Amino acid sequence: MSNKPPTRSELKHQAILDAAKQAFLEHGVQNTSMDELAALAQVSKRTVYNHFSSKEALIMELIGSLWRQAADIPSANYDPEGDLHPQLCRLIEAEITVISGQEYLALNRVAFDYFFHRPDALRGEVEKFSRSETGVKRWIRAAHKDGRLRKLDEEIASGQIHSLIKGSCFWPQMAQVAPLLNKDERHALADRTAAMFLSHYQV
Repeated sequence: MSNKPPTRSELKHQAILDAAKQAFLEHGVQNTSMDELAALAQVSKRTVYNHFSSKEALIMELIGSLWRQAADIPSANYDPEGDLHPQLCRLIEAEITVISGQEYLALNRVAFDYFFHRPDALRGEVEKFSRSETGVKRWIRAAHKDGRLRKLDEEIASGQIHSLIKGSCFWPQMAQVAPLLNKDERHALADRTAAMFLSHYQV
């Protein structure tokens, strides 16, 4: 059975995102107008605003779409019969692969440059983004409910994992003071992070 073809609205939505990604990476958010985005996407300015209320919403959607690639991987499902370490390691490695990728880093540099003088706008967008479900958070919740993790706050616990991995694979690369991690380095970072997390939380 074939997948349902995208609607006109969905095609326009994607065209706007593609145009925004191209324009933001080439010229920056500040130097890109909604009129230019509309022309590049071959839609009206009203259509752009119907889909996205602001450039802030656009840049966060672009970043969020990449992040959801890691959050939605099939291996994110908790296996009650399997060892915890390899499960968590696979999940963390998938997230590392996304956040240490060239495209994700480039979009985040653009976003940081734009939001630097707009802390209120950034705070609002980050609050919305932080409420989104991630694969790590879902896995922690399931393992905790199954009695295999000690009492914890899932928000804090998932945040601890993200802090551990971002210190090695995201922030140094964002600042361009360290190279991108290769496949072996990503796996080693995921393995160490999973081991450290479980050494504290595993029952």
